[in-house]
Amino acid sequence: MTIKLTAGAALALALMAGTASAQETVLRAVSAFQLDTAIAEPFNAWVERVNEAGEGILRIEVIGGPETMPPFEVGNALRGGVVDLANTTAVYHANLVPEGLAMTLTDKKMPELRENGGYQLLDDIHMRKAGIHWLGRLSEGMKYYIYLAKEPTDLKFEGLNIRSAPTYQAFFTALGINPMQTAAGEVFTALERGTIDGYAWPSRGVFDLGWQEKTAARVEPGFYQVETGVYLSARSWENLGEPQKQFLQEQMLAWEADGADLTAAAEAELQQQAEAGIATVTLPEDEAAAFLALSIEEGWKPVVAANPEEGAKLRELYSE
Repeated sequence: MTIKLTAGAALALALMAGTASAQETVLRAVSAFQLDTAIAEPFNAWVERVNEAGEGILRIEVIGGPETMPPFEVGNALRGGVVDLANTTAVYHANLVPEGLAMTLTDKKMPELRENGGYQLLDDIHMRKAGIHWLGRLSEGMKYYIYLAKEPTDLKFEGLNIRSAPTYQAFFTALGINPMQTAAGEVFTALERGTIDGYAWPSRGVFDLGWQEKTAARVEPGFYQVETGVYLSARSWENLGEPQKQFLQEQMLAWEADGADLTAAAEAELQQQAEAGIATVTLPEDEAAAFLALSIEEGWKPVVAANPEEGAKLRELYSE
């Protein structure tokens, strides 16, 4: 039976969450990404690690993915304590914490961001503005790309209808692209009918959704960095005992040290795309440089506009 998490279910879930025994705390979790896709693989593996190592201390019970809760509702669910923990991206709760987009705009690794204060600042902002605790990052080393239904002979971005997301909407608008808000489940049909000319998506996950059948080309270079992470309701975090908090922090740090870098997996999927007949359209060097510079400038604008002082500090800490 599919469980629908609505605002009316908050009390029921709060009552259900608790302990399996006097020692073992159970956290109810959702994933903003389909659990059987490449994007969700890091979370699935991390939960398995946590549950194996945390016997008698803490256990994560995954309720489901987007079929259980729409991705853009996950942030509010965390804020309201409807769920304890989520595998999501700050992109999906940018309405609550626009500053969270900084994680997509950086190429810095998490150890450096923890060292220079970038992690702590962004976690503080999440806690203050949304009642969400950012535990850490699950994925690094994946870029976003523009994929096209038809291979262009002379690529022009102006006028293209491209499936977009809040992360790169300003960037696409600056390129002359018409950003289209199309649900992931509707992209295949939209490509088939020609209502969109393409879509923006990470280097991984195209095959999971069957989109390679309607994809002719991928534009290089990739831009930004795909961010997925572990977020907790501040209420649930504060209700944990110190042993449970320390355990989760240790598990997150261990993952960031040896499991988060998906560069090799991303490169393997790009090779798979080539083998499936998806052509690579590479911008000339000068155009590529301008493309990337524009992506960064447009990407930081909503962060700084939402929070001029801390937004500027985030740019300083998250930029190379």
